[in-house]
Amino acid sequence: MIARVFANIVLADEINRAPPKTQSALLEAMQEHKVTASGTTHPLPEPFFVLATQNPIEQEGTYPLPEAQLDRFMFSVYLGYPDRDEERKIIKATTIDRQIELQAVLNQRDILQIQQLVRRVPARDHMIDYAVDLVRATRPHESDGGEMPKNYLAWGAGPRAAQALILGAKARALIHQRFAVSAKDIRAMAGPVLRHRMFTNFNADAEGITPEHVVDWLLEHVQEPSEEDYAAATPA
Repeated sequence: MIARVFANIVLADEINRAPPKTQSALLEAMQEHKVTASGTTHPLPEPFFVLATQNPIEQEGTYPLPEAQLDRFMFSVYLGYPDRDEERKIIKATTIDRQIELQAVLNQRDILQIQQLVRRVPARDHMIDYAVDLVRATRPHESDGGEMPKNYLAWGAGPRAAQALILGAKARALIHQRFAVSAKDIRAMAGPVLRHRMFTNFNADAEGITPEHVVDWLLEHVQEPSEEDYAAATPA
């Protein structure tokens, strides 16, 4: 495990099949960007990025990821079946004999500079408040939580969720050639950021309520910033 994490991009295929000790080692790498072995700490190269997959069908022989490790993943992305045209392209591209030559688009320094640029995208106070309100509304025991979280969630998202909402919104704004975070950027990030940080209870399981249903409820009921907020806001 130690040798395999010394890379800029680490792909952990079916991570829920990794034993707890391996998951614990990966947790340290993701959080601290370092690895400790035999009392010696080794820093990991930057940028360091972990991409993991989980098999949603087979559960035998798996070790469910603990909440603390799930929280370290910025996004949870659901990949369903491709549509017909996409599936046709996949089959056509993978069943012929051809040599593919890869060409570098960005180097290590470029990626680090882009990461720094993302952090410099301004997120005004009312956008920070909107992200915080969305996250706090997932907590069933918070006074400002609503009906859906209180009835169907056992546990809500922590502060890392708000951090991920803002950072993801900054990156999305930059990708769309905008230089400030808007509410639509935060809303677009809500599903990938929150779905793996909320844990449903027995009532939800019995009624078929999923984290996606809760995210939809949040986006409908948590108030977006008003025009007055936009006018009065100052850069964060």
